[in-house]
Amino acid sequence: MKTIIQIVLWIACIGLGYLIYKSVTGPIEFNEVKVERFGKVIAKLKDIKNSQEAYKSANGKYANDFPSLIKFIDTGSYVITQQRDSSFMRYDKTYQIDLQQDTVIVDTLDFVSVKDSLFKSDTRYKDLATVPTAPNGETFTMKADIIEKSGYRAPVYEVKVAKSVVLYDQPKDLLAKENSLMSVEEVSGSEIKVGSLTEVSTSGNWPPIYDKKGDQ
Repeated sequence: MKTIIQIVLWIACIGLGYLIYKSVTGPIEFNEVKVERFGKVIAKLKDIKNSQEAYKSANGKYANDFPSLIKFIDTGSYVITQQRDSSFMRYDKTYQIDLQQDTVIVDTLDFVSVKDSLFKSDTRYKDLATVPTAPNGETFTMKADIIEKSGYRAPVYEVKVAKSVVLYDQPKDLLAKENSLMSVEEVSGSEIKVGSLTEVSTSGNWPPIYDKKGDQ
């Protein structure tokens, strides 16, 4: 009986020690996984942001879906222009003499492929919609719209994914805590996103730590 009690106590001690160990290392391991996966997701969101900016410069609005955006990257071009000051003489009816008029002339110099400009020979843009590290090929949610702001009709867009999709295999209690974060030093809220459908903004909701290596 004494031996059995000792065995039970040893098992209990080992179990308690494991729980204490996990309570300390669990959040550390969670954070390591989070930073790695969020980094990959944010890198793709930056690609989407750059592609959307190119799309808007050519079309005056943002793409509402990924097929349209990817097709534009494949076939679209930037127009390279040069502005130069110029002037000419125009007869002024008030003074009844020729007066010098200043103007700006815009010259078209060249056309540059959007694909070559943003991605060079990399074909990662063909898979812009897919969320990195997602287990079942989940895709980002993307929507574009036109909103009224101070009497001005402004194009906007938003691309997002739930943190639960990215951290699908992590402890539920730590995920719940992550979803409730509201801090400039963390990815705030339950989603990772760029842009807004209610404000004229193309910013992401991630902290500067994810921008240290620069935009791709």
